[in-house]
Amino acid sequence: MAQGQEFKGQEFKGQLAVITGGARGLGFAAARALADKGVQLVLWDRDRAALQAAADALAPVTAVTTRALDVTDPDDTDRATQEAAGLTGRIDILVTCAGITGPVETTWDYPLADWDRVMRVNLDGVFHSCRSVAPIMLSHGYGRIINVASIGGKEGNARAPAYAASKGAVIAMTKALGKELIGSDVVANSVCPAAIETEILLQMTPEFVANLKSKIPMGRFGRAEEVAGLILYLASPACSFSTGAVFDCSGGRATY
Repeated sequence: MAQGQEFKGQEFKGQLAVITGGARGLGFAAARALADKGVQLVLWDRDRAALQAAADALAPVTAVTTRALDVTDPDDTDRATQEAAGLTGRIDILVTCAGITGPVETTWDYPLADWDRVMRVNLDGVFHSCRSVAPIMLSHGYGRIINVASIGGKEGNARAPAYAASKGAVIAMTKALGKELIGSDVVANSVCPAAIETEILLQMTPEFVANLKSKIPMGRFGRAEEVAGLILYLASPACSFSTGAVFDCSGGRATY
């Protein structure tokens, strides 16, 4: 019996999810949504104190394992993946939320060190995570990969070239991965939120944040739980005919 058939009607029973950047923001919101469905969680994040706080908050709901991890390190990501898989013998869900904005600056004045750092976290970190986890999913014949990109990766935000480029690359990489997984019950999709009310807004100038809000037709920022609801569907067995797709959560900003 295929894994998707096994879970049909049971939703997330017995599943395990790995969430990068899982200690706060969209990662924590996704973790909470999955925890409410009984999914066992493995949270990866660089911030040990935030990881402990997240685990304390979620432990009454489901089993939670934390791992301090820098996703820019491929070897450590491989080790963390094997540790996660060792908990239940499989990884059913991967949600990649770890990301940074980088400075607000024009392309010609953008610091090279910051360009490299944004690319390492936002793009390389997603690549390392998918590269480590996808073979485990394929070996068990089931998996759901959700890579969190951004509306900025589709439209390009002025004075955020590294962020826009990294998120656009995540979309393209997910499209490629989705096609590579065809023939299995493992699918990969990306989510493109507009600006969401999370701590990541604190990495930007007030003027830049105000400009982001002005682009959203609904006139407000998104809420983390709204994005988490979309992630919950993409992480479910019901999401069986979408792969390599881009799902917007943009308050009407996305037009394609």
